[in-house]
Amino acid sequence: MTATAGSKNNPGGLEQVVAQFEAGAVQQVVHLPDGLMNDNWRIDASTGTFALKKIRDVPFDTARRNLRTLTALAEAGVPVPAPLLTRSGDPVVEVGEDGFSLLKWVEGNHRLGADLDLPEARTLGVLLGRLHEILNRPTVSTGLPPAVDPPAASVTAPEKAHAQIDRFLAHLADLAEPTPFDGEAARFLVQRRLLLENYAPERPALEVPAGPFGWTHGDFQHRNVLWQDGDIVGVLDWDRIRVRPFGEEAARTATVQFGGEDGLLDLERIAAFMDGYRSVIAISPEELEDAVTRLWWKRMTDPWVLVFHYDRGDHSCDELFAPQERLLTWWTERRGDVMAAFTAKA
Repeated sequence: MTATAGSKNNPGGLEQVVAQFEAGAVQQVVHLPDGLMNDNWRIDASTGTFALKKIRDVPFDTARRNLRTLTALAEAGVPVPAPLLTRSGDPVVEVGEDGFSLLKWVEGNHRLGADLDLPEARTLGVLLGRLHEILNRPTVSTGLPPAVDPPAASVTAPEKAHAQIDRFLAHLADLAEPTPFDGEAARFLVQRRLLLENYAPERPALEVPAGPFGWTHGDFQHRNVLWQDGDIVGVLDWDRIRVRPFGEEAARTATVQFGGEDGLLDLERIAAFMDGYRSVIAISPEELEDAVTRLWWKRMTDPWVLVFHYDRGDHSCDELFAPQERLLTWWTERRGDVMAAFTAKA
């Protein structure tokens, strides 16, 4: 984790939080600006250096369950930071309406897809495969129940997606003083509507997704992976642990990790990443094709950044919108090449 001074004040109740985790006297607090969904700080205390998170994206009880899995994962050889516990064994401290976790600091760097060479991309895929295997290994006491039932599919109907686009376009047309973001949103929404009209017949089937499934990290990508000297030293942000198709997470990781501001995918690195993943997890080309098609359709029909921006008044993810829209167009025009990269054999 790299520490950069931020403009935010220290979180309320800081002294009470650190005291309950018995981390010692606070010496320095530095806000970390990289988090999208949660607020994070580096805490230098008399007993060591820690990462403090203000939990905003999941219920506190879910955060407790997820944090308790980390000890078991660390014992199984996964590079995860250990959460501190209160004297009563609680990994979450509540102060008023806020909840906080405190984890040991891991020194390292976040690396974008282009920063990784091909062997490192493969190493990342191997680690994701190991995470899936270890999270669902019966002999690892994660506290998670066995994943018995396959997760249900969610495939948005074209009509629903069109209605969402029309709703946002109507809102944008009524703005008296549109911002540059509003203008960009309007242009991309018109493009997306055309894509929907042309590719609606190619949406995935409604039945249960194909392939292996089980407990997954939920947001495995460059913002949550730390590297040092060519090795992965930390996997962060375990807020979204959930049962999913393994192919869904592998496909999402590859497109987030190896998609950039220019709106295209690095297919060579995706192929290396997937080769590493498939060396651990048995998943067929047909099962991967199903997962990639489902992800492509989700990107086509889910303008989630606009939901955050306009419906929730949350602008924290605005910077993701334009790259995602450019990627959707690029991906749609090259679906065959993208699929070949995911299913290629080394």
